[in-house]
Amino acid sequence: MEITSEQNPRIKNILKLLEKSKERKKQQKFIVEGVQENTFALDFGYQLLEIFVNESIFFEEISFPISVEKNSVSQNVYDKIAYRKTTEGIIGIYKYPDFSLENFPLAKQNSILAVESIEKPGNLGAVFRSADAMGIDAVFLLDERVDIFNPNVIRSSVGSVFTIPVYSISNEKFMQFCIKNEIHIFGTFMNEKSTKLTDIQFPKKTALLFGTESTGLSDFWKDKITENFQIPMQGKVDSLNISNAVAISLYELKKQI
Repeated sequence: MEITSEQNPRIKNILKLLEKSKERKKQQKFIVEGVQENTFALDFGYQLLEIFVNESIFFEEISFPISVEKNSVSQNVYDKIAYRKTTEGIIGIYKYPDFSLENFPLAKQNSILAVESIEKPGNLGAVFRSADAMGIDAVFLLDERVDIFNPNVIRSSVGSVFTIPVYSISNEKFMQFCIKNEIHIFGTFMNEKSTKLTDIQFPKKTALLFGTESTGLSDFWKDKITENFQIPMQGKVDSLNISNAVAISLYELKKQI
């Protein structure tokens, strides 16, 4: 049976999950829109709870678990719940994953990206794209300000948010995790004591740490990082967008380890 009413309780709940981080965390559910995004979420083990499709525009072949309920929605309902207006007619509801560090894939060689208190969903999504492209082992969100399952994070990451293990923890817990596992933390404070990125020899267990867009790393990290680094710049501006800084730094890291 096709859902045609925008007042349907399921449709109203989708809107809640789209619009409110508190509701997503309360229900431990989030929304994924688009063919590639849903494919990545399924391929990398995220638990699909329910699927909604508009049969007039959804033509892709995706293998859904047999136990998952598939709901057909009319065009007007789909337009109501679609975050993007040009996607392929599919929206999934997924269960929050387990962020426990007990599941971290420790190895003799680990390359980690850590970002502290990023403020803009689009930037966080772009950071995930760079991390995926460079084959980073994990992303840590420290003292999280932007919900990783914000629809704009998923959209701007083009689904790469699902392809990398991700952990949302405090600064203190991340520091203790790195100490315990002998992971060296390289930070990005803007001062004269920093080393050029290209002059650093990264050890096999390395975490690159970046701060928020407006103020950079917090003072918490001043005496706790292995070394402070900067990206050599030859133009007039003295800073980069965080997603660009992450991409450049990860490329240099992956050249070495």
